[in-house]
Amino acid sequence: MKSNDLIRLRHMLDSAREAQSYLAGKKRSDLDRDRMLVHSLVRCLEIVGEAAASVSTQCRSEMASIPWADVVSMRNRLIHAYFDINLDLVWDTVVDDVPPLVAVLEKVPGV
Repeated sequence: MKSNDLIRLRHMLDSAREAQSYLAGKKRSDLDRDRMLVHSLVRCLEIVGEAAASVSTQCRSEMASIPWADVVSMRNRLIHAYFDINLDLVWDTVVDDVPPLVAVLEKVPGV
């Protein structure tokens, strides 16, 4: 695996874990009251998506269990539609989609 891919995968893993840590002990309703939490989660998801966009096509093919297009698409939506972020989608992404992503990334040697 290319060293640049390993770096990007590490960025994805670090930001995904960070997003998970921000939700520890939180409820969905906390997003409605805590703008700092929202901004923190959104930023983590942006980084995950930006790093994913930089992963080589070969690496993406080798790690086909990651929904690469969805990860990058989420980043694009958050960046370009910053004025209309769906907090339910942010919550569901961090709660439902991030844990399997972390599990896959944790298995990559060198990440």
